[in-house]
Amino acid sequence: MPLDFSLPLSRLKLLRSGAVMVRDHPAVLRVEGPGALTCLQGLLTQDLAAPGDGSLAYGAVLTPKGMIIADVWVVREDTGFILVLDGGARTAVLALFARTLPPRLARCSDLSDTWGAMWMIGGNAPDRLARALGRDVPGAGKVLRIEPAGPVLAGGTEPAPYRVLCLGPRAGLDAIAASFPAGTACCGNQSDLAASRVLAGWPTLGREIDEKTLPQEVRFEEIGGVSYTKGCYTGQETVARVHFRGHVNRTLRGVILQGGHPPGDRTLRSGEKEVGRLATALILEDRVLALAQVRREVENGAVLEAGERPARLVALPFGEQGLGAGSWELG
Repeated sequence: MPLDFSLPLSRLKLLRSGAVMVRDHPAVLRVEGPGALTCLQGLLTQDLAAPGDGSLAYGAVLTPKGMIIADVWVVREDTGFILVLDGGARTAVLALFARTLPPRLARCSDLSDTWGAMWMIGGNAPDRLARALGRDVPGAGKVLRIEPAGPVLAGGTEPAPYRVLCLGPRAGLDAIAASFPAGTACCGNQSDLAASRVLAGWPTLGREIDEKTLPQEVRFEEIGGVSYTKGCYTGQETVARVHFRGHVNRTLRGVILQGGHPPGDRTLRSGEKEVGRLATALILEDRVLALAQVRREVENGAVLEAGERPARLVALPFGEQGLGAGSWELG
């Protein structure tokens, strides 16, 4: 999976204020049965019960030691749950469900080979989608099924890198894409999706998240990915202990570098001390915006070294910092 993605500044404007649709083939699992809610509550870091039917939640499945196995978007309907996760975690999550879901209470179906996703990115995306479909689209954290066997629309939560998630059988997504009048929405690609995640400060499995990553190390508290009131789940003891009694040593931060290419050496240093490492990098025409795991004690605003180049550490999400003219110079 590549770490670096290039975009012209004009494309960046579309991702922020236009309407870009990105087709994707993540792992899609359906969990249903009389005990589906109880079983998933014991596995996910986020509360699925409180929002009720017709809701969207984001969380993670953890190891018993609190390390992230997969980050998951969960659609809750009255008939069950639809889980959307990185395809690289499909085998591990299916194996986990096979071990932990009692068949009489919760059944898991793998829809990955027939279903797909379309991420709608940009400030105008909900309005353009509503016009194309001739109906309202759900607001943040809400879910709407277009027809009984058709696609599901889910409104991205406030910090999410997308505005609406269209999820369903691939033929149904084809029909949604074809419903847009010419010029009203731009067809995007994986670079657009990766860029939107960088701008939102959103971690990605295999880049910012590996088999030793704790939720608090990759902003799960800030992006609404963990609940401290929902009750017990696998890995909760570690997550709660870090939250209430301690802290992580590294946290996910933004980095701005001048020049239209990432450094060859991705290590971040403060003087002679190694303090972090660059992960995903968004390459623009005259600068690089990157995500990095950085030691907790290094303050935002610090200028570090990335190879032979200065690198400014900033809080996430990027927002206007790093994007507006004159706001990114390291001087």
